[in-house]
Amino acid sequence: MPVLNRVADLQPEIMAWRHDIHRFPELQYDVERTAEFVAARLREFGCDEVVTGIGRTGVVGVIRGAKPVGNGDLKVVGLRADMDALPIEEETGLPYASTVPGKMHACGHDGHTAMLLGAARYLAETRNFAGTAVVIFQPAEEGGAGAAAMLDDGLVERFGIEQFYGMHNGPGIPVGAFAISEGPIMAATDSIDIRIEGLGGHAARPHMCIDSVLVGTQLINALQTIVSRNVDPLEAAVISICEFHAGNARNVIPHTAELKGTVRTLTSEVRDLLEKRIRDVVAGVAQVTGAKIELTYERGYPVLVNHAPQSDVARRVARDVAGDSNVVAMPPMMGAEDFAYMLEKRPGAFIFLGNGDSAGLHHPAYNFNDDAIVFGTSYWIKLIESQLAAS
Repeated sequence: MPVLNRVADLQPEIMAWRHDIHRFPELQYDVERTAEFVAARLREFGCDEVVTGIGRTGVVGVIRGAKPVGNGDLKVVGLRADMDALPIEEETGLPYASTVPGKMHACGHDGHTAMLLGAARYLAETRNFAGTAVVIFQPAEEGGAGAAAMLDDGLVERFGIEQFYGMHNGPGIPVGAFAISEGPIMAATDSIDIRIEGLGGHAARPHMCIDSVLVGTQLINALQTIVSRNVDPLEAAVISICEFHAGNARNVIPHTAELKGTVRTLTSEVRDLLEKRIRDVVAGVAQVTGAKIELTYERGYPVLVNHAPQSDVARRVARDVAGDSNVVAMPPMMGAEDFAYMLEKRPGAFIFLGNGDSAGLHHPAYNFNDDAIVFGTSYWIKLIESQLAAS
């Protein structure tokens, strides 16, 4: 089944919605304008329910199909899009570029939101399915765990959701193509903050000091041996120290230093191993150097694990839309995505939609490709009509 003709007709309007959202990017939970825009469209479409304020600023639309639900049939499917932008200065030069200094849609959430709105419009018009489609517009995917906030606010229980499906655009994947695999496909992400207290002093008398800079460099080097010498080479793991702050004068050995970094893993076993070894290494370097080292280790988003049956569903629907040759396997990546929380709560799958040869995600020159709209919107529609087909 190719792209739906009705979706092709709607493409200019969906594109206009995206451009409007793109002009006014909002961060984390502060997506009031975007949420109001989404809620207004859903009411215009005639959704049976439009609920705001789920997970602070999330929006949920409920669309009931016109066909009867058989005994034992799947009754409620949730489709999720994210709404928030990033704290990046846009460098696209587009006529609809961000009007808000220091903020831009550099990850394509404007496109995700617009495509799901397009699907909601079609589904509300046709209702050619049994059961209920729940369209979910989530805040704070970019580091704020908005998915968890919506779940904590009773998303599953209030709407009776049995399965979740999500989508993200993928730069480098051709427009009109999809990528998906079952199992772990996106990493858990944890943060590490390290404060080193040495003994500051004059740079000419290092023997009288405990050099916090030297301790920091030793610690960084030691941490980098964890993945190479403790993790099975067939497993995936990343430890990256991305901030090192110490001192403010060239002739003063600083008393303190601070390191900040991220830890990425694809299994709970490796995640536990890395946390333990990081704690061991910090304690060991402190003992060897005589510095006091304080480690704060915080677990963030869990591993995103696609459930096999729902991955098969997503793959089949994508092939209906794009053709067999345009649906490929997606290798696991070390980026993170809080849709993982939803897949911990209910079975489902997360698919990637081709964005073509664009700048990468989180790049100031990135832009969602409007040519992908018809494929993503058609996918959402066919997913509902296939999963909620009358028996």
